[in-house]
Amino acid sequence: MSTGYFEFWARTRVHCAVGATVRLPALLVSLGAKRVLLLSDKGLEKIGMVEKIAGVLRDGAAGNQFVLAGVYTDILPDAGSNSVNAATAYARSVGADAIVALGGGSAMDVAKGVKFALAHGLTDICEAVAAGMRIDAEGKPMGIAHVSIPTTAGTGSEVTAGAVIFNDNTGVKALLVAPYLDSDIAILDAQLTVGLPASITADTGMDALTHAVEAIVCPVSNAFTNGFCFSAVEHIFRALPVCVTNGRNVQAREEMLQAACMATWALGNAVGAAPVHNCSHALGALYHIPHGRANGVLLPVVMEELIEFYLPYAGDLAKAFAVPLATPEVTVRAVIACIKQLQKDTGMPTHFGEFKIPPNEMERIVIAIATDPLAALYQIPPEKIVAIVSRVLG
Repeated sequence: MSTGYFEFWARTRVHCAVGATVRLPALLVSLGAKRVLLLSDKGLEKIGMVEKIAGVLRDGAAGNQFVLAGVYTDILPDAGSNSVNAATAYARSVGADAIVALGGGSAMDVAKGVKFALAHGLTDICEAVAAGMRIDAEGKPMGIAHVSIPTTAGTGSEVTAGAVIFNDNTGVKALLVAPYLDSDIAILDAQLTVGLPASITADTGMDALTHAVEAIVCPVSNAFTNGFCFSAVEHIFRALPVCVTNGRNVQAREEMLQAACMATWALGNAVGAAPVHNCSHALGALYHIPHGRANGVLLPVVMEELIEFYLPYAGDLAKAFAVPLATPEVTVRAVIACIKQLQKDTGMPTHFGEFKIPPNEMERIVIAIATDPLAALYQIPPEKIVAIVSRVLG
């Protein structure tokens, strides 16, 4: 029987405002940064966003309190271990003592991997995640100033002490959780998300919704995590359709950044069974399906096929989704209907047809889902895996 004990870890300072990125130099000075490394990806470099932030850093370094020691943009999607190792080697070569992560979940998770590797003297992050999951219960500050600037409203990685790193050696998405792995500061600047395409906006928004749902249906959820989740769901249903149809609506974009941040903060503090993420991690690793798209397609399907799992949480789901409280099954199905309507309103596909997953690979898929690290928290029966995957193959 649970004692009701819980810990809520919320170490990251959040600065949220349109144009808040202008505060970056002063915030780095407050953290004692001397040699700053900017980590990002080629996509953001191509559209000029990396240079924009690099310019802010160069201007801020004019007082000689810190320098922009380097810019690294060779980060591939899925936050692969090869990207982490190469970025770590670069960070050491420029003597970085501070990291600014600019981008979506991949860039922010790579930054966390680099930070962990630097702090623990690793040259290969696979040493830390060889078992597929590493959760450190205790730790100490890593001595590396760390600021995250998300350019998507989905992963919420800017405020969590966890990182999902694709192990390029094993082909498995590994989970690394450690105290102080989270950013010291997160800057939520909606100006940086207004150019996000509608499809990616929808994908990342559904990712945030999945985080909220999986934090609610957790044995260690509590008043703190539910408070964040309920607010996140409200923001997502109000703001995500607006962002998809009018991407330049800064208020809606800011709401989504806040929602993604809150949902993931809750999930990071209510780590438990996560069947949607279990499926999405495995399928994403096998077929390189973007994480937000995988969660967005799978969420209502997993809830329908595993409805017994969700029934004990019907009351909290009803509060979050503002549906009438009826019998547990009727309530959960009403929530699923809301999610399906949001899929429709945002143009989210209901299957993975575009990824051309071979139907004859079902056995391989079942094994991947059953052996994914998250399966250790909740084992989905093989026949249910087949039912879920059969519905989303397209």
